[in-house]
Amino acid sequence: MQENMNKDDDVETLGEQLYTRILPQHSKHAGKLTGMLLELPTPVLSRMLQDEVLLAAAVEKAVKTLEVDSCQEHCKDEDDGSVSSDSLGEQLFNLIDVYNTGYSQKITGMLLEQDKDTVLKLLAEPKQLEEQLTKALKTLQQRRLDETDVSDTSDGEDAEVLGEKLFLRVEELDPVRARVITGMLLEMDAGVLRELLREHELLETAVHKAQAALGGSDFSK
Repeated sequence: MQENMNKDDDVETLGEQLYTRILPQHSKHAGKLTGMLLELPTPVLSRMLQDEVLLAAAVEKAVKTLEVDSCQEHCKDEDDGSVSSDSLGEQLFNLIDVYNTGYSQKITGMLLEQDKDTVLKLLAEPKQLEEQLTKALKTLQQRRLDETDVSDTSDGEDAEVLGEKLFLRVEELDPVRARVITGMLLEMDAGVLRELLREHELLETAVHKAQAALGGSDFSK
């Protein structure tokens, strides 16, 4: 009982902090946006409050989702029961991308393989969406770990695959800001990124420089 009360208090406190941060930029929809973000896991919310970049990205995605929902309500009478696959995919992607997993496109594709009614339920039920997102994320991460060593990386490997591999390595060094730091490192040439993946010391150096640029301490220590 006490544990549940503490959990409710934590969520309420996080909600107040989020609302205060969102209000100056989005006064009209601050309450709705805060409610949408509060559907995320508590650790994710805590991380956002410590990282302005993550918070800004999450708010932006929530705003886009709100706009999509608003458009759907206005268009429902005109096009009842005929939501296109493209529209479903866009809505699903916007919701998934808020979690900053690094696999938004792939997870969206996996969930869209289900029938239309199931996808519509995911859009309407955040908890069910989170459960399926978690399962898909574990599957994708396991696939990455089971793949061949990065030394077999081909010259034709695209930026998305490099980014996914780099994220897993960076996450070990700075789990809190792995997404932001990976984005910074991805501005380098593909050849340099492959060197970072092969040489752990080079990767550590690059991560430390990114941490310094962000103006924070090494969260991994």
